[in-house]
Amino acid sequence: MLAGSLMLAGSTMLAGCDRRPDTGAVIVSAIGSAPRLADASRVALDTPARLMMDSTAQGLVRFDAAGQIEPGIAERWIVIDNGMSYIFRLREGDWGDGTPVTAEQVVAMLKRQIGGAIAAGGSHHDSRNPLAPFLTAIDEIVVMTPQVIEVRLSRPRPDLLKLFAQPELALLRLRPSGGTGPFRIAQRGRAPLLRPAFDPGQADPDDQREARPQEDVRLIGERAARAIARFANRDSDLVSGGSFVDWPLLATADVAPASVRVDPAVGLFGLAIVRRDGFLADAGNRAAVSEAIDRTALTTAIASAWDPADRILPDILDSASLPQVPAWTLLTQDERRVAARRRVTAWTGGPIMVRIALPVGPGATLLYAQVAASLMAVGITPMRVGIDDAADLKLVDAVAPYDSARWYLATACVTCGDAAQAALEAAREAPTLAERGVRIAAADAAMNEDVAFIPLARPLRWSLVAARLRQWQANSRAWHPLNRLRADTN
Repeated sequence: MLAGSLMLAGSTMLAGCDRRPDTGAVIVSAIGSAPRLADASRVALDTPARLMMDSTAQGLVRFDAAGQIEPGIAERWIVIDNGMSYIFRLREGDWGDGTPVTAEQVVAMLKRQIGGAIAAGGSHHDSRNPLAPFLTAIDEIVVMTPQVIEVRLSRPRPDLLKLFAQPELALLRLRPSGGTGPFRIAQRGRAPLLRPAFDPGQADPDDQREARPQEDVRLIGERAARAIARFANRDSDLVSGGSFVDWPLLATADVAPASVRVDPAVGLFGLAIVRRDGFLADAGNRAAVSEAIDRTALTTAIASAWDPADRILPDILDSASLPQVPAWTLLTQDERRVAARRRVTAWTGGPIMVRIALPVGPGATLLYAQVAASLMAVGITPMRVGIDDAADLKLVDAVAPYDSARWYLATACVTCGDAAQAALEAAREAPTLAERGVRIAAADAAMNEDVAFIPLARPLRWSLVAARLRQWQANSRAWHPLNRLRADTN
């Protein structure tokens, strides 16, 4: 795997290169727009906004450096009733202006993010939070005491904490705006300075008032080329949020190989079929498009150690069966091309043109070149369009927020047939985990038959990391909290 090969190189070379003084604020370049605090129920968050939310407005729980769950606003929790009830005890805290955090406020904020029938005030609220569709098992969120809340489920969800740890479920007070830390905004602007928040639960509160500039973080949002150049010039300590789009830029930068870190990210990377008319109206023809693409050539053209993928599910996860595999995986690439060309030749509806929606960037250009070459080899004319333009195929590049096969299948089903949609809905409504596994397996089979998604690889996520950030760890969520970068200096 790409991550494994580069992590090995980094571990053997890190000690002797790219030494920077461990003084002053940690400078972080996040690829994207200027960082901002934003309500995830109303607007999409890019990497700088997600880091800003995670740093200043944590959720009930949060991710540590290794991508594992640690306390956030909740200091502890228990799961009872066979996974149907999560009870959280809130820690003592405030919203940054001395106003204490209360259970009523936390419940109202969670309802705003989740939306639907449990919206704040009892009225329906359509949340745009991307996690809301995966939280429909939440039946009720109630205040038990001033410091305790309960999340009651209609169906068991063992991975619920991983969803609550996502920045999209950080608890942000809107008026006046603020969160509970672990940082406060010490200086505002396009590159805000973040300073550790006072924690009343810490053993020595006076020790927190001692100025430690090295514990501050300066968060910058900028395009990848500028972020890489800043790091290469030793004017920053971390570049976060890299993807396949910008990976080729690293070859042109004077960056030590040990500084390049790749996460073993899990998730989806492929082309969703978003229009099902003409040639793409037939599942056999959609399969022909999928089998025509030379995945090994595609991934190698972008990153030599990037592994291709030919199925939606990476593993069995919570399905009752092994992942479904397209029948054409038993064929060689030449045999696949011949079979795909036969389908194209048999088509009587005229010339076949397929519009492919991709983001802007050198990695996306390389991806398009490989996909286009594969399609033209079987008689299909490709056309590249913008990621938000009308298209027939659209790139999906997403890290899985939690480890359920249903997330993969539902995310792959941008536009899928009635049978596949019904199978996915049945899996969502399964009353027990055992039945859920059976229904997920059925949904996987239905999605494989429907051919609504063309898997290509797994998400490529990379960072540039200075040696002073000794707590940074690669992880499957590809998420690196800004309060978990430097080793504890206390």
